[in-house]
Amino acid sequence: MAFKQGKSGNPSGRPKQIATATDLRNRLVEEMPEIIQKLIDMAKSGDAQAIKMILDRTHPPLKAQALPVKIPTDGTLVDQGNAVIQATLSGQIPPDIGTALVTALCNQGKLVDLEEVSNRLASIERLLEARK
Repeated sequence: MAFKQGKSGNPSGRPKQIATATDLRNRLVEEMPEIIQKLIDMAKSGDAQAIKMILDRTHPPLKAQALPVKIPTDGTLVDQGNAVIQATLSGQIPPDIGTALVTALCNQGKLVDLEEVSNRLASIERLLEARK
């Protein structure tokens, strides 16, 4: 059977027996109390996966919260990076926070470099424009 332009390949439309996502969701809503009760029963009987599923949904893991960190903001970015490394090595800053701070300082350095290159380029363009 060849495709003909302007003719639907499925003139009857979607078959009625195929459940749409909305139909499936509605059916699940109706069955949800029984499903949840079964999960609870499985957890009570010692099913580790059921226990984990319930705990993951009702008591998500705590996220680490960083305490305020004081590092010198004067001096160069290298000086600040050295201060972060020293504070990390001495235990004043947790290693993950130290890593994040050094990464932030590196990114700041890239921004400074980009601004410097941009300013130099603008200066060169002004000099070339003045020569014309």
